[in-house]
Amino acid sequence: MAGKSGRTIQAVPQNSVKKMLLSWEGALVLLFIALNIFNTIISPSYTLTNVLREMPKYLAEIFMLFPMAYILVLGDIDISVGSIVCLSATVACMASNAGLPMVLVFAVGLLVGVACGLVNGIILTRFTELPSMIVTLATQIIFRGIAEISLGSGGSVSLKNIDGFNAIGGKLGKVPYVFFFVMIAAVIFTVILAKCSFGRKLYAIGSNSTAAYYAGVNVQKCRLIVFTLMGLMAGFCAMFLTSALFGANTTTGQGFEMDVIAMAVFGGIATTGGKGNLIGGIISAFIIVLLRIALGQINLNSQLILVIIGALLIIAVLIPGVSSNLRARRKMKTTA
Repeated sequence: MAGKSGRTIQAVPQNSVKKMLLSWEGALVLLFIALNIFNTIISPSYTLTNVLREMPKYLAEIFMLFPMAYILVLGDIDISVGSIVCLSATVACMASNAGLPMVLVFAVGLLVGVACGLVNGIILTRFTELPSMIVTLATQIIFRGIAEISLGSGGSVSLKNIDGFNAIGGKLGKVPYVFFFVMIAAVIFTVILAKCSFGRKLYAIGSNSTAAYYAGVNVQKCRLIVFTLMGLMAGFCAMFLTSALFGANTTTGQGFEMDVIAMAVFGGIATTGGKGNLIGGIISAFIIVLLRIALGQINLNSQLILVIIGALLIIAVLIPGVSSNLRARRKMKTTA
């Protein structure tokens, strides 16, 4: 199409495919494909049937990725999520063993998660000078401490009646229900962050909370909503995790906070706030889940798996800085 100046204006951006492949999400897709090839090489048991069978206990963590992405976009962090999962699972198991119907057991598990998230949100919004890392570190200890006290000397609780949890842990064909719930949540959270005014508010707060406040954004209300949402999704994680493990103990959910943060950061969400999207986070989540499954199938030490995930996290943090430095050097050379 020709403009008034006589120049031709492209209706479609040039090299859109190239741009997509060179994007962080494009690189993650290529890594996802390469990982599956690598997994089939190292593990003879890495088949679709086996992966789908082992997925439920890993997929539950992804529920917490979505609100964690929101929290990181805000420029905050929540490291209490593993303890919230532990407390929610513990209370839900006790409620089930007390004879409550499954609907109430599920509601109790979610309400415990919501209450924990609300506690985090109230503290952080009432005492804005407190950093979220310190507050959630404290509540991490408190929530797990309450769970340990509730579990008593045995340190664990097993379900007496597993029928209700079998129902939510069932499968449609070979695909577990939890996969469909995770994908539904992924669509909802992605659309809200990318297309809705609430998502734009989160980006504004993460970029500059003071400017967002003077632009009319209720900063503390948004933070309260997001941290409460984090508790809700931790409750969902606890319920689906319990349906896979049929019980809870003092180590339930341990290390989940690092896994979820790794999923988000490796997916391209900046820890400094205001940047990133959930598409990359979702791809990176499945990369980490499939890597865990394959390495578990060859009986690799669980601590070594943590080392690998930690290395991926460091790489994800370093790459944006290195790439920006390279761009700055190229710009200096062209202007020199």
